[in-house]
Amino acid sequence: MLLLECPYCGVKAEETELTPGGEAHLKRFGPGSAPEEFEAYMFARKNPKGVHFERWRHAYGCGKWFLAARCTATLEVFGTYPAQCPEPPPELVKKIKAKRPNWKGWK
Repeated sequence: MLLLECPYCGVKAEETELTPGGEAHLKRFGPGSAPEEFEAYMFARKNPKGVHFERWRHAYGCGKWFLAARCTATLEVFGTYPAQCPEPPPELVKKIKAKRPNWKGWK
């Protein structure tokens, strides 16, 4: 069972109180983009074994979307942060690198 802390209301919630929203930090392509770009946005997703950044919604709480960094192999949660952040906070990246020295980064 995952336990994620909502960065907005501070509640530590089990995954049953949350709604997953897929991969975080995607570059969105819409009208006017090349068909290949739109196809990649719609269908190409990372599915790493290891550290992954995801979107979550605190469905049975404040209702806000936030982002989380977790390991898909061990379910270890490294941290959460507001959905408005264009990239993971430096302190979270530092925490991940301390625990996973061979991690290649989030991009």
